[in-house]
Amino acid sequence: MSLKILEVKQLKKYFPVKTDLFGKGKEFAKAVDGIDFYINYGEVLGLVGESGCGKSTTGRTVLRLLEPTEGEILFEGQDITHMKKNELRKIYKHMQLVFQDPFASLNPRKKVGGAIDEVLYVHGMKDESQRRERIRELFDMVGLRGVEDKYPHEFSGGQRQRVVIARALAVNPKLIICDEPVSALDVSIQAQIINLLINLKNRLGLSYLFISHDLRVVKYMSDRVAVMYAGKIVETAPAEELFKNPAHPYSMALLSVVSALGTGKNKQKIILEGEVPSPLAPPSGCRFRTRCRYATKQCSETEPQVKCVGTGHFVSCHLY
Repeated sequence: MSLKILEVKQLKKYFPVKTDLFGKGKEFAKAVDGIDFYINYGEVLGLVGESGCGKSTTGRTVLRLLEPTEGEILFEGQDITHMKKNELRKIYKHMQLVFQDPFASLNPRKKVGGAIDEVLYVHGMKDESQRRERIRELFDMVGLRGVEDKYPHEFSGGQRQRVVIARALAVNPKLIICDEPVSALDVSIQAQIINLLINLKNRLGLSYLFISHDLRVVKYMSDRVAVMYAGKIVETAPAEELFKNPAHPYSMALLSVVSALGTGKNKQKIILEGEVPSPLAPPSGCRFRTRCRYATKQCSETEPQVKCVGTGHFVSCHLY
């Protein structure tokens, strides 16, 4: 049996921005442009990068909320890339999403108990008393009690996120994609939600794809981390190794501006010059070369291949 619950191969997601007379795309925004990664059972993979790098698009494409342009998505060894919607419903019992904005992901006109009741009914739990019992169990699991008859506006931001997590757990998923799940919350509440996610992972044996731009949170949550830049994954490593010894110049720059990471090293901040390249016209060769202080002619001519620089540590850079 494979150790991998999710495997993504050469995934691409292009958005047409100009079309011809027949409605076919002529120009595309390359939001995700050929990435590979995997998640093992019971593992947390952190996905980090600047805003607009393609992190959230990756998560939604993996769940087939967005249709992939190319590539393969394997869940428990089964190819779901082109699976039909009625077949995907069975897969969605095992893959769920926790959104960034809990208020936007809840129907303001529906009581929170009803939101979960609907999920349970759709996925085959027809007995009303069983659903009520399951709803109480789920709310208790996330630290809420007696809230079934309340509306979303009656909760704080942290409580609403607990409701969203309870809804994601309703059908006993194996993998949860967390898309910036704490970025909209106060710092003190962020810690509570992060600890809740960790406790649920350990209790239920969950796997997470944890998407965030906050490196402190990612370091605390993740077993491994993938660094994304302009639609490409440029480095993947065990979390501790990445934070101690980043190999890619972009990873070095990201980590240099975050204080109190506990690396034991006093690093000077690396200020990146220039702008993040447009997904409409990404640079030739290495995507990062236009902002990299180590860039050479080779960087503009050929795209760097993925190379192993340590145990479980992979980087895409011509420096290696």
